[in-house]
Amino acid sequence: MRITFLGAAGEVTGSQHLIETDSRRILLDCGLFQGHDEECLPKNQKFHCNPRKLDAVILSHAHIDHSGNLPGLVRAGFDGPIYCTRATADIAGLMLRDSAKIQREDAAYRAKKAKDSDPPVVPLYSEDDAKRVAKLFEYVAIGEWETLGDDVRLKFHHAGHILGSAIVELELLDDGIWKRVVFTGDLGRRNKPLLFDPTPVDRCDVVITESTYGDRVHPTPADVKAALQRVICEAAEKKGRVIIPAFSLGRTQLLVFLLNELRNENAMCRVPVFIDSPLATRLTDIYRDHQDEMDEEVTETLKHDDDVFNFDGLTYIRSQDESVALNKRSGPFVVISASGMCTNGRVVHHLKHAVSRPENTVMIIGFQAQGTLGRQLVERRKHVSIHGRRYELNATVETVNGLSAHADAEDFRWWFGELQKNGGCGHAFVVHGEEKPAKALAELITDCCDHDPIVPQFGESFEL
Repeated sequence: MRITFLGAAGEVTGSQHLIETDSRRILLDCGLFQGHDEECLPKNQKFHCNPRKLDAVILSHAHIDHSGNLPGLVRAGFDGPIYCTRATADIAGLMLRDSAKIQREDAAYRAKKAKDSDPPVVPLYSEDDAKRVAKLFEYVAIGEWETLGDDVRLKFHHAGHILGSAIVELELLDDGIWKRVVFTGDLGRRNKPLLFDPTPVDRCDVVITESTYGDRVHPTPADVKAALQRVICEAAEKKGRVIIPAFSLGRTQLLVFLLNELRNENAMCRVPVFIDSPLATRLTDIYRDHQDEMDEEVTETLKHDDDVFNFDGLTYIRSQDESVALNKRSGPFVVISASGMCTNGRVVHHLKHAVSRPENTVMIIGFQAQGTLGRQLVERRKHVSIHGRRYELNATVETVNGLSAHADAEDFRWWFGELQKNGGCGHAFVVHGEEKPAKALAELITDCCDHDPIVPQFGESFEL
């Protein structure tokens, strides 16, 4: 068996891992490299495996850094099955169409800036390519072995990361010997609302694990719930608005669930709440369709509340006109809007109208990359730049951590501790992490493995 790391190796983005036996070529994930165009565009345009010779793709979950280049793979000739959970297929179908639209808009923007001598600018893929991907999805239920052939079996386990996310367990017949490979995808957290905890697995020959936050410990979601209550009520007393930048997938739905809990407990002041992200609204509809696949806390809530993603005073904004009207609204209210790092989308317009007024609050609930408007807000600069203009930052900025969907060091310690109890693993490869957290996780899991864990770099192959 050979494993080749073609993405998310020595970095966090572009998850792609190729497994080859004497009879199979299977790609784990097919994510987009995300970042600056000049760096990522060449990576996204070229596949380092032959798409036409792949037998299958196994998709751990629908985040774009794991699924986002599936249309490119299909465009390059892949036409085999893409195995995933049903929820992942529903979410990925929507996310990939949205990604194709962004590719088209980005290509049009770059074409305007290009010189006559430059080569033509074309999108990575089209919405038709994204639709072709959707036809290749084959659903595999969580917790059940699926026989894909005489020489390969597949089982998904709860990953606890986003709706539909799965830990991949593969059994492959290679040179007459069955070998077990486990791929964590993005491992989630324990005791987090909405989703089942990550499921421990039994002894395996190989584990490929993400390591995004392998060197830190997150605050608990309960702290976030208390912070939501405090921040919103304090802003209401000042008759100000609260702007919460949030990713459309996962983060928005979790926020709404926590707000719904506060309302059910009569623990939050009754100010209007608006979800202003068309993509988040459509994704929340998918979450509703899969409420029966969520954890016991959701099951209990549904005994007295038929929709955990709605409550009196919550409005999902759909049109651009409705969004613009919010900025003319008086009195206290809350807006949850994308994008999560304030780089684009409707939230930027809401911030433009809010940041200079002292009665308003901006609540940052996730990591903000260097160079983003979100980072300027977290650093509480005197002035922030929005659409090329400088605005005084007079609004209160509250930074509240605890909603990360990724496992932290304690979650990894628990999950690998369970694996060790179940027999451990032969080889471990640590991916999807920057150098510091990847090395920290490799050290943390050493006792679980027969061989020293490896942090592979892009393009490295290993014979097992």
